[in-house]
Amino acid sequence: MSRDGESDPDAPDDRDLRSGRAVSERGGSGRFAPGAWRYALAAFGLAIPAAVRSRRWSLGAVLLGVAALVFHRDPDRTPPESGVLAPADGRVSVVREEGDRVRVGVFMNVTDVHVNRAPLGGRVEAVDHEPGKHRPAFSKESDRNEKVHVRFVDHEVTLIAGAFARRIHPYVEPGDELARGQRLGHVSFGSRADVLLPPSVDPADVTVEPGQAVRAGETVVARSSD
Repeated sequence: MSRDGESDPDAPDDRDLRSGRAVSERGGSGRFAPGAWRYALAAFGLAIPAAVRSRRWSLGAVLLGVAALVFHRDPDRTPPESGVLAPADGRVSVVREEGDRVRVGVFMNVTDVHVNRAPLGGRVEAVDHEPGKHRPAFSKESDRNEKVHVRFVDHEVTLIAGAFARRIHPYVEPGDELARGQRLGHVSFGSRADVLLPPSVDPADVTVEPGQAVRAGETVVARSSD
């Protein structure tokens, strides 16, 4: 599903989700997020005509294609036995209470892996697109940015677009059962991913602080009895 609710050609085949083959376990070394080769091949394709004008321009096109693949790299991860996992690679940018809940947000820099993972296992209840602005993801104004909310029974993952990142790719649909640490989407060229923790998680259970580096599917951001 794309950010506007239509089918996303870059997302993994829904049959892979429903057949019991976890998307998070497919592939291995050399894996890239869906759509990576589309961006890379477009850049590589410019290298030949660019060579007619300048070798420097041609080399720039090749490097742009390589950068697209590096940006969309998708390494396997091994979740620890317990705890709420980080939804993204990057640095913690938000730790705040919202009513009786706690939100933890992770800012993804350009050098980070941008594939997002499920902090906890569970059934996807809804995948909702929220239109918005495209402010820098590290700023306070990013709370008003375009988002995709992946809602579970007791927690929620929000993928947030940034100033440059304007394409959110959720891999899941309502009814899908996700394992803890499983891939659930990516944001091309940006930017932030939040997890709204279950009501049972207290602020004292949070194990990270702003500025701390985390890895999606491996770093525990909060203790949990689940």
